[in-house]
Amino acid sequence: MVTSPVTWEKLCADPQIQDLPYKIELNRFNQIVMSPLNPAHSRFQAMIARKLEELMPKGLAFVELAIQTADREKVPDVAWASRAFARRMPKNSSWPEAPEICIEVLSPGNTKEEMRGKRVLFFERGAREVWICDLEGRLTFWTRDPADPEGQRARRSPLCPEFPARLRW
Repeated sequence: MVTSPVTWEKLCADPQIQDLPYKIELNRFNQIVMSPLNPAHSRFQAMIARKLEELMPKGLAFVELAIQTADREKVPDVAWASRAFARRMPKNSSWPEAPEICIEVLSPGNTKEEMRGKRVLFFERGAREVWICDLEGRLTFWTRDPADPEGQRARRSPLCPEFPARLRW
């Protein structure tokens, strides 16, 4: 018996996993990848989303937005999209393109290689910037670079230069 592959929509609709305390993604092998969350992770997500909407009111901040990538659905912890970009995207499924800014908040189990891979995937899908926030609230900013698929590290965000390089709570 051949079964159809798991899709992002099927995964999200599965009642057995809806209440798990994990961020859930799919990889290119159709495997479910779960990352445990913690209070610092959750707090930085909220702070980043709120600050983005405050500093960039012509766009929308999203938390846990699924994006279709070459390695299946990936879910940046926070994303920011201009209103024009967001209007073009589906309202009830994963987005086929990455919004302008994708942000990962590190969890204790994340590796540099994993974050490098996500940067590449988000840039391939059109992100202009990828930010990484560590569990101390320090942010690193990466911009898309046509010469380097991993992006170019920047001192500040070109799209949101007022965003602080360190968050405290």
